[in-house]
Amino acid sequence: MSAHAFGLLGAALSMSIAWPQVFLSCVRRRTGGLSPAACLLAVVMPVGWLTYGLLIGDRLQEVTNILNLTAGVAVLVALLATQPGLRSARTLRGAGGLAGAVLIAIVATASAAALPQVTASRAAGMLGTVLATGAFVSALPQPLALLRDRARDVSGLSPARFRLAAGASGSWLVYGLGTGQPAVWAAALVGLSSALTVCAVLTARQARAGATVMGTPQWRDSVVTRSLAVAGV
Repeated sequence: MSAHAFGLLGAALSMSIAWPQVFLSCVRRRTGGLSPAACLLAVVMPVGWLTYGLLIGDRLQEVTNILNLTAGVAVLVALLATQPGLRSARTLRGAGGLAGAVLIAIVATASAAALPQVTASRAAGMLGTVLATGAFVSALPQPLALLRDRARDVSGLSPARFRLAAGASGSWLVYGLGTGQPAVWAAALVGLSSALTVCAVLTARQARAGATVMGTPQWRDSVVTRSLAVAGV
């Protein structure tokens, strides 16, 4: 299987990643467990990768990240709509500080392409370094939020989303290695690690919840036991 084929597979999976989460958050209005910082970065990072794709003429990056940007905006709006407490200025400053720093770095680096002495490929190389760093930063909030708070509500997290993210990151990893794009494979490696961590946490939570249900028979709550003396025997 060629690197280009892995790129096509990665693009197909990437375009599918966010939509289970979009359905869960926008249609079913379930957003429990979502990290505000991760949602903001899910809007910022596609902007950067879309710019990167335009600079190097990579159509896969362009199409994939237009759809990812649309999905990211939809989930962010659903999160803010269903959790009014997150709309406070203090919360938005805390969650948006990281995303804002990444966005400023992306804009500043991409703007270098307008300089006469900087070629598009060179600007793309600089932007790729920023995006690889941004991918590392954006991969941290969601798994850290789950690992810090073991009792955190995860009803708003779509397991399908993170399974698709793991598959997409694995495909982009091979594509980046095969095409000699360090920014792509480095970002994919970080994304793969993050997605696998979230999948492991969700699987462990589901297994623990299943064990709790199995260990506490529901019929005991409705059965009244009497001693033989009370029963008159």
